[in-house]
Amino acid sequence: MAQFIKQNRIQYLSLILFLFGALFIAQAQHTEEFNTLKNKYPEASFIRLIDKIQISVKLKNNDELEIKQSFFEEDLFLDESATYGSKKALDFSAFFELESVEATSYEYKDGKYKAYKVEDFVEKDELDNSFHDDTKSLNFIYPNLAEGGKTKLEYTEIVKNPRFISPIYFGNFYPIKNKKVILIADDEITLRFKEFNTKGYNIKFSKENKRGSNIYTWEISDVDEIKYESAVPTYKKVLPHIIPIITSYKTKDKEVKVLEDVSDLYDWYYSMVKDINQQPTDVALVSLVNDITKDCKTNLEKVRAIYYWTQKNIKYIDFEYALGGFIPREANDVFNKKYGDCKDNSSILFEMLKVAGLKGYLTWIGTRSIPYSYTELPTPMVDNHMILSYKEDDKTYFLDATGRYLPLEMPSSFIQGKEALIGNGEGDFYIETVPIMPPENNSYIEKSQLSLKEEQLVGIGETSLSGYYKIDYFNQLESKNSEKELKDYYTRKLQKGSNKFLIQSFEELNKYSYNKDFKINYQFSINDYAKQLGDEIYVNLNLNREISYFRSEDDRENEIEVKYKSYYHFENSLEVPEHYSIDYLPENFKLSNKYFKCNISYTKELNKVIYKHELNMNFLTLSAEEQKLVNAAIKKVEKQYKETVVFKKTN
Repeated sequence: MAQFIKQNRIQYLSLILFLFGALFIAQAQHTEEFNTLKNKYPEASFIRLIDKIQISVKLKNNDELEIKQSFFEEDLFLDESATYGSKKALDFSAFFELESVEATSYEYKDGKYKAYKVEDFVEKDELDNSFHDDTKSLNFIYPNLAEGGKTKLEYTEIVKNPRFISPIYFGNFYPIKNKKVILIADDEITLRFKEFNTKGYNIKFSKENKRGSNIYTWEISDVDEIKYESAVPTYKKVLPHIIPIITSYKTKDKEVKVLEDVSDLYDWYYSMVKDINQQPTDVALVSLVNDITKDCKTNLEKVRAIYYWTQKNIKYIDFEYALGGFIPREANDVFNKKYGDCKDNSSILFEMLKVAGLKGYLTWIGTRSIPYSYTELPTPMVDNHMILSYKEDDKTYFLDATGRYLPLEMPSSFIQGKEALIGNGEGDFYIETVPIMPPENNSYIEKSQLSLKEEQLVGIGETSLSGYYKIDYFNQLESKNSEKELKDYYTRKLQKGSNKFLIQSFEELNKYSYNKDFKINYQFSINDYAKQLGDEIYVNLNLNREISYFRSEDDRENEIEVKYKSYYHFENSLEVPEHYSIDYLPENFKLSNKYFKCNISYTKELNKVIYKHELNMNFLTLSAEEQKLVNAAIKKVEKQYKETVVFKKTN
């Protein structure tokens, strides 16, 4: 026995020594810097060791500004995902011209780093989000990049327009060991710096003047990674950043205003639209306007007819080049080509209203992905979209012809609550806030007649959709061409009760209608839904549990956003099974707070149980603290979702 114990001890010590040796070898494969940072940031895939930016703003002899932005980035990769990090792309455009790029990867092997300079760069067009520019990308791959490896990237870009200096971010979705930003501007140049989300960050700032230049310096160290979460309205509300604004500069004989206030921004915008549509309107376009408005009895009916025609007939294509991202095309060209971007659609709407004897107003606006207001940030960064406004009886209608199926009374969902910069000629503009549509405008109303066939629930349903809910369905349905595709779509979208929900047949009413609610009538079944135990049948009439989709994770840190406020009404009428009586009906339930209202009721009418469930979701965004309150309330509703109706067999 003693010999056996001794052998086990030797084996145990050998195992410990082996594991210790393996750990030592594993650690020896990486630098001390790697091990320290890996322990400090165990969840991070890489850390930015050095992030240095230098911005130079100079006044040239021709009284124009020369702006350069130089970047230096050094990253250390902390896990095997370094392979994915080896792919890199730099964006550039007519406004941001890449002057030079140098990239190098470093493989750590045999106790030292070996450098591999990137030689191959591939240029690609990037067609997304191109309201402001003709974005392209320079793509490359870091060679031999692996866990413990490093990359260094140096590049310089020329900023071609003084209104487009890049934001400076002091935090990101990865940790940053050291970040330093130096902005050098000639004395003749006046700047303002607007800070966002910098509270709680130890950003050191200094300013000094040397040899006719102002030197602004920001520095921060040891910044933890920011948690990434879905459904955040925009990370511009989360990431700490500073936006430099050139307000003006002095030449030898005058002061040139750039972006001192909103009027400067509007003047620049107006300079690019003032000369459009100066030629006579195409006779075919005039004839079209007269034809589609001939039966209209009011001006608003004319606007509606023109707006809907444009939505249906002008295809939206989002690609521009340089200042073409700000200058609308001629209405005649848009009419003849039958396509255009947001500015082009606004241009043809403007011209068509003019032909009808009405006045539209070109309008600049930012989508909800942009958190800034015109007064706090009077730069092109505040907006990314153009629409047309129409005023009548002190009410403004916001016409966005890039959308489809949008009724005149509803703005696009993605500009609700946003400031609109409405132009009215040279030097004349005003700012108005786009209204947020109330929940009742975006309704999902469903009524079902139900009966039991043993444990199968069968029903006849009618679902009625309005507002943004209807528009979402219409946009999705455009790609569904066959009967099977449609049945599969409705089985998925109208699912209730369980995943055994199946639609047998359906009928569509008012499909693609602008002004009528969209209705789907259908027959369906849900297998194995009711539960029979002895002489009792249990049925849960909470077939739709929509509110659960609004509950966020309990540990969420950031604001959450939904597309629009919404209203739901579910009504289920269940026949009492033959030879059974109602043994138990759950109690009615009500809950109301500033974010949502919920009512659930059960009543008996003749031989039926009538269930009604009403939800009024009255928010677009919720802060982290508000989410906690909403989650607690939702859990109370979800508890009610477990309630069942009980039928008992009669003698």
